[in-house]
Amino acid sequence: MTNVPIVQLNYEKSSRWQTLLAQAITNPLELLKILELDENLLLAAKLASRDFKLLAPRNYVDKIKKGDFHDPLLRQILPIAEELIENNDYLKDPLQEALTNPIPGLLHKYQGRVLLTITGACSINCRYCFRRHFPYSENRMNKTNFDQIINYLAQNSSIHEVILSGGDPLVATDNYLAKLVDKITSIAHIRRLRIHSRLPIMLPDRITPEMIAWLSRPNLKSILVLHINHPNEMDEHLAMALQKLIAAKITLLNQTVLLKGVNDQAAVLAELSEKLFNYGILPYYLHTLDKTAGTAHFDLTPEAISKIYDALQTLLPGYLVPKLVREKAGAKYKTLII
Repeated sequence: MTNVPIVQLNYEKSSRWQTLLAQAITNPLELLKILELDENLLLAAKLASRDFKLLAPRNYVDKIKKGDFHDPLLRQILPIAEELIENNDYLKDPLQEALTNPIPGLLHKYQGRVLLTITGACSINCRYCFRRHFPYSENRMNKTNFDQIINYLAQNSSIHEVILSGGDPLVATDNYLAKLVDKITSIAHIRRLRIHSRLPIMLPDRITPEMIAWLSRPNLKSILVLHINHPNEMDEHLAMALQKLIAAKITLLNQTVLLKGVNDQAAVLAELSEKLFNYGILPYYLHTLDKTAGTAHFDLTPEAISKIYDALQTLLPGYLVPKLVREKAGAKYKTLII
């Protein structure tokens, strides 16, 4: 069984966001005490976190209502007994990513773009994570395969976009990411760089001048896709940090995972879209749950999903309605759900 590592990269120089990340909560008992929750939840939390650890930054926990087991942010981070229920329809590799993995650290699922797993580390361990069982220890970018991956990109002229993922790629240092982006920028046929991250939501201080510099390389259009699931995850600190990216002309998109007990109400999703747009982020995707082992309790029936999405469309103008999609193993694109 695979544990997603909390830290995998050496920091060449400590900064505020790294200090805050190092202080994240990893002990279920500490989390329960801080949030004044029933300590009878502790045994299940310990069992459910054996193979996928609890990890939550303290400022994220500060946004959770004390004493409320049903808080939508808490539901995303607290290991619970339902994760231990086995269900044959929920798999460790639901998207069969192992079949699209020509080099460790590189996934080539779709025409024209590749995904690099920079690290297995994250700022937060989301309990619904579809890569919670991913074998990061042997399948991430590292010193051994770095040149091989760059050569793969250079030799495949059909590749126009590189996606940095993980884990969370922004856990890596700016120094490392700048070197990587410089290599990518040197390949003429690559036009776009896309980064998928929750780290700026957890720790807005991650948006540093150095990060903006490597995102702003000439001849490479950069897109930052944030993963925000609930309006309560957003605050004025995030808004201020995002203004720096907007000023640098970085495209900001959001993808949300539709999760039972978190955001499975049209009014909540509408509030999220409105708030995203006010922050300068375009609500782009609303993902159905990837059927990953340990996540079945977050899933919704097709009928419930359809009802929520129909209601959402009545509440928003078209440009604020995210595309409802699912990802299918072996498919050449994300499947739109009409």
